[in-house]
Amino acid sequence: MSRQVVRSSKFRHVFGQPAKADQCYEDVRVSQTTWDSGFCAVNPKFVALICEASGGGAFLVLPLGKTGRVDKNAPTVCGHTAPVLDIAWCPHNDNVIASGSEDCTVMVWEIPDGGLVLPMREPVVTLEGHTKRVGIVVWHPTAQNVLLSAGCDNVILVWDVGTGAAVLTLGADVHPDTIYSVDWSRDGALICTSCRDKRVRLIEPRKGTVVAEKDRPHEGTRPVRAVFVSDGKILTTGFSRMSERQVALWDTKHLEEPLSLQELDTSSGVLLPFFDPDTNIVYLCGKGDSSIRYFEITAEAPFLHYLSMFSSKESQRGMGYMPKRGLEVNKCEIARFYKLHERKCEPIAMTVPRKSDLFQEDLYPPTAGPDAALTAEEWLGGRDAGPLLISLKDGYVPPKSRELRVNRGLDTGRRRTAPEASGTLSSDVVSRLEEEVRKLQATVQELQKRLDRLEETVLTK
Repeated sequence: MSRQVVRSSKFRHVFGQPAKADQCYEDVRVSQTTWDSGFCAVNPKFVALICEASGGGAFLVLPLGKTGRVDKNAPTVCGHTAPVLDIAWCPHNDNVIASGSEDCTVMVWEIPDGGLVLPMREPVVTLEGHTKRVGIVVWHPTAQNVLLSAGCDNVILVWDVGTGAAVLTLGADVHPDTIYSVDWSRDGALICTSCRDKRVRLIEPRKGTVVAEKDRPHEGTRPVRAVFVSDGKILTTGFSRMSERQVALWDTKHLEEPLSLQELDTSSGVLLPFFDPDTNIVYLCGKGDSSIRYFEITAEAPFLHYLSMFSSKESQRGMGYMPKRGLEVNKCEIARFYKLHERKCEPIAMTVPRKSDLFQEDLYPPTAGPDAALTAEEWLGGRDAGPLLISLKDGYVPPKSRELRVNRGLDTGRRRTAPEASGTLSSDVVSRLEEEVRKLQATVQELQKRLDRLEETVLTK
């Protein structure tokens, strides 16, 4: 009789730990918009989530440590004229965030260090080029100020945010139908897309050529998601012909058959994959689910190994994923998710149980740091480079000068002139601020009058 050998893995016992109530963000009105994006973006400084807004689109940005009940009048980023569909933090500047909206624009915002004090209506730059709503925004992983957007006009635009110009266009001849997902390769040389025409494509964006494509990676009609994983492989999530959810792993050089195909369950929510290149773990979070599954990817068959599942009682409306440099390494935390409930954002820490409090080098190899490896011009000129790696042994300390240095690369305003870019506010911004001050002063005077009348009434009685 043969004995079944259990595969050895240091991640077999990874467990999820939801944050305590006082470490959650309570009373936030998460967007009710029907769209398959995460609705949440996080970095080591801020958590941003798309919220309900009347008469336009808005998202809330909170400093990471500002947990507890959120004031219902908390200031939001509210420059869009229609609902916001996707948000993404810049990997090279923790104060810069991009948003795509139903108003057909992409806006890039700069959040002050302490968070918002007043509602933010003026973006750093507005990127206009799409003719239908913009549902996907993704920053280039290694090139400075390069942003990709995909719209329901079936067009992908690559922007140089520093000039506010679209430098590359992949038109409707590449994608004849709605684009479901876009993901950059680790060095930013290729993009991987999934489309409503049931094809997954590998594209060289600078040449506009399709390097490889796979027809019907999943037989079902529901949306497919595709992301790059390690060693030239891609991972897809989709549905079978019988509407069972599936996850598949593919070798980009041989797309005829999957390396691994696993059926999961019969839920209807689209699975959002999050891949960690440092540990080779992929996390699958379904919208409407109450669980997070995680798998380890290895170089030997069967390539995709189920590890475990974190389950909770309440379903998730969206999910944010913290970059590795924002984790607590002294607690052996290898991933952290920000789960959106209907009225709450709940951090969930994924931890490897270890007895020692010392730094675990096998869990934390050098990871992608906040510095860009290339300028936009170098990348557009044909150069590729992997991310610049940093060690987390002594914890992550963000550089103090980063904000000032990176802002000079951003074109502030739609096309600011030199004096305005050097720090002087434009005249229309000044006039708007003066108008706000006048309104506040009038409100204070009115309140003072009411208080005086109230005191008189009390004295007469």
